[in-house]
Formats: sequence, structure tokens, C-alpha cells
Amino acid sequence: MTDTSRDASIQHDSAATDPRLTDALAALTLEEKVLLLTGHDFWTTWPIEKIGLRRMVVSDGPSGVRGEIWDERSPSLNLPSASALSSSWDTDIARRYGAAAAVEARRKGVDVVLGPTINLHRSPLGGRHFEAFSEDPILTADLAAAYVTGLQDNGVGATPKHYIANDSETDRFTVDVKVDERPLRELYLLAFEKAVVEARAWLVMSSYNSINGVTATENDLLETPLNSEWGFDGVVISDWTAVRSLASAEASQDLVFPGPDGPWGEALVAAVREGRIDESVVDRKVLRVLHLALRVGALGSDGPGALVHVEDGIAFAREAAAEGSVLLRNAGELPWTGSSLGSVAVIGNNAAFARTQGGGSATVLPEHTVSPLDGLRAALPDSDISYSLGAVVHDGLVGIPLDQMRHPENGEPGARVRFFDGSGAVIFDEHRLATELIWFGGSAPLRQAAEIELTLTLVPAETERVNLGFAATGHGRIWVDGELIVDEDVVPEGTDLGAAFLAPATVSSPVDLIAGEPREVRFLYTAVERDDALANALALSVGTQPADVDAERLIAKAVEAAKSADVALVVVGTNAKVESEGFDRTTLALPGRQDDLVRAVAAVNPRTVVVVNAGSPVLLPWSDDVAAVLVGYFGGQEFGHAIADVLLGISEPGGRLPTTWPAADADVPVLDVTPTDGELVYSEGIHIGYKAWLRQDAAPAFWFGHGLGYSQVSVTGFEAPDRLAEGGSVDVRVTVQNTGERRSKQVVQVYAERADSAIDRPARWLVGFASVRVDAGATETVTIPVPARLFANWADGWQYEAGEFTLSVGTSVVETPLSATLTLEVSA
Repeated sequence: MTDTSRDASIQHDSAATDPRLTDALAALTLEEKVLLLTGHDFWTTWPIEKIGLRRMVVSDGPSGVRGEIWDERSPSLNLPSASALSSSWDTDIARRYGAAAAVEARRKGVDVVLGPTINLHRSPLGGRHFEAFSEDPILTADLAAAYVTGLQDNGVGATPKHYIANDSETDRFTVDVKVDERPLRELYLLAFEKAVVEARAWLVMSSYNSINGVTATENDLLETPLNSEWGFDGVVISDWTAVRSLASAEASQDLVFPGPDGPWGEALVAAVREGRIDESVVDRKVLRVLHLALRVGALGSDGPGALVHVEDGIAFAREAAAEGSVLLRNAGELPWTGSSLGSVAVIGNNAAFARTQGGGSATVLPEHTVSPLDGLRAALPDSDISYSLGAVVHDGLVGIPLDQMRHPENGEPGARVRFFDGSGAVIFDEHRLATELIWFGGSAPLRQAAEIELTLTLVPAETERVNLGFAATGHGRIWVDGELIVDEDVVPEGTDLGAAFLAPATVSSPVDLIAGEPREVRFLYTAVERDDALANALALSVGTQPADVDAERLIAKAVEAAKSADVALVVVGTNAKVESEGFDRTTLALPGRQDDLVRAVAAVNPRTVVVVNAGSPVLLPWSDDVAAVLVGYFGGQEFGHAIADVLLGISEPGGRLPTTWPAADADVPVLDVTPTDGELVYSEGIHIGYKAWLRQDAAPAFWFGHGLGYSQVSVTGFEAPDRLAEGGSVDVRVTVQNTGERRSKQVVQVYAERADSAIDRPARWLVGFASVRVDAGATETVTIPVPARLFANWADGWQYEAGEFTLSVGTSVVETPLSATLTLEVSA
């Protein structure tokens, strides 16, 4: 980590001295300048032809690039979740991940990706942690900087988010996070610093929440440390609707989204005309927006540059999923030898209907996804592979599969969607290939629509009773073969605007289906009049869910399948009501009867392997009772192929935990995510994650940094200088030896501690790491830089405590067999 105490003014003043930018600025009227500071619509900025400025397209990420429309007809690459990426502990994988996202962005005409998300895993209940990296700021910072580099090397702007202390979702629009200056600097800001100072991120996104009484978009933290200390010369873009007043225009907030409406516009023009805000404040913001345009090739005639790093997105998604998979336990069971597997019992809702990504605005629509069941069947064509549901996990509707629906007019696969105005005239008509629909930008006339109709012919694949229904906020009706079966008003669950939009409540009614017998389905939605920032956006779904579930019977069927199989693979996981944007979790327990299912299967088949399909920690109370536990996270569209690769030893399970996994909710030292009287107090200070666990008696199920490979790679040597000067850095050398029979990966981790410190410090903290791959029987040495800055504490500036620190090296925060003493020398 670079020492940022130096004067960084040269960096953040660079836009003001570039004649291409100053000339463009001089050609603009005040009204045109202000126009540039609010989005043109949901996803684009304003073009101004006279200065050669085209529009810039921004897009949700960070685990894929959706583009301007949320539409299954324009599919996107679905990369593994950020928690899977961080589990690789590999900056090269992170750089390639950013590069792959940039390739996708360029394909979709996107200039700016709204990612990476690098808020910390302060509490495991955080509902959006799948989208963020880690509980540790150093691991987060290094991976975030690499991601930003990969993205921007390919000419696409990166947007580290959400600045700052947006580490949970409950009341996220209004919560006031109370956090002392020291943890703010040493944890939450530190996670962002390297992406700005070293990777030179072109944007940063300001968050919804307040920090110590001031909302983020008006907060002085946008100037200090971001601009004045770190030398940020990019654009501070708001989270969508986070700018709520003209006061934010006086802060170092540069760009407001979404547009075209917002609190600046005419009000800001008037404030400048009346002398309440100096025009130089506006000019600085405009110069930054123009600088961004220059960087992405939107200003002038040059256009974006050539790709520097080319990645095959699908192949990389598979590789990254394997690199991020964490083998928590292995009682000699894995890897499997495919030729010896005559029969495999695959069990679990998520085995056939895997979650490849978390819910919310980060969602993309991939062209295909591969489930673990699909992956194993492809990898083991000669094995007898059975499937049992075992337990219902999905909560809510499942969209009608494309191969079971026909357009009512032309008979082609898909559904017809029509928009009607108040007189009943059709004003929009489209052929859709899914029944889970979101309009978030694009050409659909949402503001003009009085009603929206979805019609299709349903051709069931199975004879069964299902609940057919809809999910949307407002009034909806469903007819089947002309019979009205649902007629309901649906109100939002909770007060979070984003959750109400992205995860509306569901109503349904039972319908008996016969395989191959067509049914005519019509859904009619009455549009809700709204005047909020998402008035021109809509989410609605038509789909099914099981009508009656006999939980005991499902488990019994799975047990019968497991009894007769050579091995059993149980895939457990979360659902969209557990991990998503807009709300936090209430427990770390797996939903439904999944724990009972695992215990029952393990009791009849000692070769039971469990794959965990969750984006962040869950409780695994049966982990000691099964042969192996593999965490696959939300593994992206190639998830199933990657899981098969790891299970069969084609790929190494490359991951190590970036966040501590508890054994029980009650053990977690920092759990609270619920504000009291509008405030969420970070009373734990600098002690979150493993730093907090190390201060208490209760131990977690699996420690930070833990993970197993398929060979025995041990730390056998450690060399470190005995002195380190304030402001400097030292290189430590770590030797690892593979005493096993196959090439394998190890993640070498270096921690610091100081037992006799005069200040409150963590018991130990991460100061460096490196991934290394070692051939069977071979020895490798890795060099890891350790900067003095990571020994500093914040007290009205970075302070250095002279004296001896212990450096420990190992393979997790509690597995550190070798150590050395390092003396920090401080100038007088």
C-alpha cells in the first residue's frame, strides 16, 4: 500500500491543464455545463455535438455487463460472484476478470462499468456480500486494484463502489453510519485507496447512506481523502437517486444519476446566476466529466483504443469459478476418479436450478447457465446419474421455460407483451423470450402505459399441479383458458425502493397441468402511477411454484437414491429472498429443510460430498459428518462445468476463504446490521471479521484464509529483513514445498502482530499474500512486499509506533507455523 501523505495535487489538477478539455469547457454555456452533470436517462450521459462529445453509456456490473437494456434477447456474460473472485486470492485472476468484463462492455457499447463493489463484509448478515470481496481491507484493496487495471487497460472505466461505509442494506437510503475516524481510515477507506492511488480508477460511486450525520453525496469525504490526499482525478458518480438536494453540488459530487430529472438542473443554473454557487465549482465537475469522455474515447474523433487484454469470456468464467471454489473439508474423498463412478446420486434444488449470481441490480441475463447436474452429466457420460430434489429452496416464482411457451399469434417460442394506453389502444408490442421481465431504460413507453398484457400458450413438460402466479407491485390478473384464477393487488414488502422494484411480492393460484396439453395464459397488469426516480422502470414476472410440498417425502426419495449410488452429491444453497440487494439476512442458516436433507443422505452414504451454492457464509452444522465440503459460491454461467472439473480433479479447488465462516449465529462477534433510531453504530471499531473472532473465546467453523488443495503444499521457509523504515517497504521470501503427487496451489499469507503495543491493535492482521502453484515434489519461493504503511495507525494522520513487530507466515490466519521479528524504525 502506497504512502499517500505526499501532495497529490498534480494528479487531480491534470484535467484543468489539458487544452483539449479546457477548450471544450470554454465552448459551453452555463446551461450546457449543468446539463452534462445529470444523466440523459437511466444509463447514458448527454452528448454535445459542437464539442465532439458523444454520449457515454454506463452499465451495471460488476460480475458481468448488462448494457442499456435488461432483456433476455440481449444476453450478457455471467461471471462468478465477487466473493468467488476474492476467494482466489489471486491478483492475476482479478486483473483478467476486469479484462473479461471490459471485453464484454466493449461488445455491448458500454463505456463505464459500475463496479467493482468493494465494501467490506463487516457482518455476515449483509445481504449484498456476494457482490463484495472480503472482510479484510488489504485483500480487498489488492484485488480491487487489479480488477480496475484489467478493466481500464481495455479502455473501459471502472467505478469502485459504494463510497463509503455502505456495508449492509437495511434502511440503506436513510441510515446514518456512526463510525470513528480510525476504523473509517484503517478499514473502510483503506479498501478503496489502492484502486484510486495505484490503479487510478476513472470513477468512484458515492453511496446512499450518511456517514457521521452527513449523506455521502454531500460529505467532505468526497474531497478528503479522495481528492486532496489520494489524487483522484476522475468522476464521482452517484448511486441511482442518491443525490437528493442542491447541497450536493457544492460538495465534490460530480455526476447525478439517473436522468434526465434530478435536484441540480435549473436549480443549479439559478444558484450560479445568483452567486450562491461559484461557476468554478461547476467547471471543475464538467472538466472531470470531459476527462472521463477523453479516457473512454467519447470526446473527439479517436474513439476507444484497441483491446490490450483479450479474454474468452466463457472459458474464463469456467476457470475463475474453479479458482474461487474453496474445499473446506476433505476426508480423502476428493478428487473422484470418473472411471470408477458407476452411479452418482445428485441431490438438491440448487443442483438442477443453481444460482449463478446474486439478486439485485448486479443481475445479468446470460445466454445459458450450466447447473452442477448438467456439468456432471456432461463430464460422466458413462455413469448412471440420478437426480432428486431433496428439499425446496426456491422462494417465489420460477419463470416459464422457453421450451414450454409459444407466442399466441405466430406459434414461435416465447410470449407476446403489449402496452395499452388509457383508451385501450396498443402503443407497444414485443415478442419476448422469457416471462421474468424488467424494463429499466430502453424504449418501452412505461409512463404512457395504463395496462400491460402478457399472453402465451403454455405447453407443460410434466403432468403436475403447480401454483401459477405473478410477481409485481400493483394490480394483476391471470386467466387460464379464459378463466380468471388470480385477481390481486400487491403491495411492496418493506420500504426499500430497490427491493420493491427488484424483488416484488408474489400471488398465485393452483392449476392442474397435463404434459403436452396446451393452456392459454393471459396476464394483465394495471400500471401504478408513480412519481419517484424509478417511475420509468418496471419489474414483473409470470411463473410457477410447487403447489403442495411433502418435505418428508422429498427427503425420503433422496435417501433412497443415495443408498444405491456409489457416491452422493448434495448441492445446498440460498435463494433470492436470502441474498440480494435491498435487504439483509436474518440468519446464516440454510433455508428450508436442507440441513435435514444432508444429514439424512450422509447417514446412508458415507461418500457424501456437499457443494455450497451461496454467495457468502452459511451455517454447515453437518460438515464433520460428510466426506467433503466444497464452496462454489455463485459460480457464474459455467458453474456446473467448473464444479465437475474440481470434483473430478481436472481443476484444483483454488480458493481460500476471504471471510470467516461461523458455526452459529450467536458466535458472530459483529452481527448487527439493523439501525436504531436511524443510526447504525460501528461500535466494534477496527475489530471486524477475523480480527474480532481472535478477541473472543468462541471459534468459527472455518477461519479466514482456510482452504484445502489436492496435494500437500507446506510452508517450509521464511526470510524477512529485520528492519523496516517508516514510509518504506520490505520484501519477505517464503518457501513452499509440495510433498504430494500432483501439481497444486497454495495461498501464502503474511500476518503482523504486536503484543506489547501502546495502542489498541488487532491480535494479528494481514500485511501480504501470494498465490503459488507448485509441481509434485517441487519447492518454490515467492517474494511478498510488505509496506510500512500497513503497520501504521490513524490518529489525525498516519502514525507509526517504533519497535518490534512479529511477522507470521502460513496458510490461514491461525495456521502460521513460521515467524520472524521486524523492527519498525520511525524518524524523529
